[in-house]
Amino acid sequence: MLTAVLVPESLDAVQAALADEARPLAGGTYLMPRLNDRATPPTRLVSLRRAGLDRVAVGDDAVRIGATTTLARIEDDKRLAVLHPCVRSIAARPVRSLATVAGNLFVRQPYGDLAVALLALDADVEIRGPGGSRSEPLERMLPTGVAPDELVTGVRFAPPGVLSYHKAGRRRFNSASIVTIAAVLSTADGVVRDARIAFGGLAPRPMRCEAAERALVGHALDEASVRAAAHAAEPVIEPFDDAYASAWYRRRVFPVHLRRALLGH
Repeated sequence: MLTAVLVPESLDAVQAALADEARPLAGGTYLMPRLNDRATPPTRLVSLRRAGLDRVAVGDDAVRIGATTTLARIEDDKRLAVLHPCVRSIAARPVRSLATVAGNLFVRQPYGDLAVALLALDADVEIRGPGGSRSEPLERMLPTGVAPDELVTGVRFAPPGVLSYHKAGRRRFNSASIVTIAAVLSTADGVVRDARIAFGGLAPRPMRCEAAERALVGHALDEASVRAAAHAAEPVIEPFDDAYASAWYRRRVFPVHLRRALLGH
């Protein structure tokens, strides 16, 4: 059983609770079912809902979204339209009204679609610890997480021109990912000049795929270059078996979904 759920009203109080081995609780959509099913050992929780981490700031040069901002709030904010296709693909509206930005970064695959989109957006994660605040690329944080006494306070990224996002699931809505692909491409004179491509459902955690990016840069964005990108990604993806799809199936359909993400068909 839980020993306590603390609800501090300042980040300093949250930090003190984390230093005393409490575990952060935001929306609870992933953590609480596992505590109730005893899949996660009982623990002390520190709620973040009164810690002031739900602020959104959108400027010409940067977008900052607080860690406890819910997916539903992103969905309702016209300034965050670049993320709407992603958040609307996650669960159902009642879940999105609880699930938070930071929580989505730490859930296990095949969940974590927002993390895939943020990887493609080259997002940085803002982290607060005993030594103060720091910023770290999401790509670097995902493999290691943060220390037990550290807390993600927000994410920040530069507004992109276009974010291409595609998710394949068992159902069109309210389904975990079989394959999720997000990409930000820049082109000039019909040639791809820069690319950031991220995958979900194809590795133990959301991943950026530099091999696919290199295969696209310097070429026209067409069927041939996308096939080359899929071929380049084959050795580095690590699909897995779960209740939604087998590793074999994920690998087999991945090139189709990469084409749909990048070419729209």
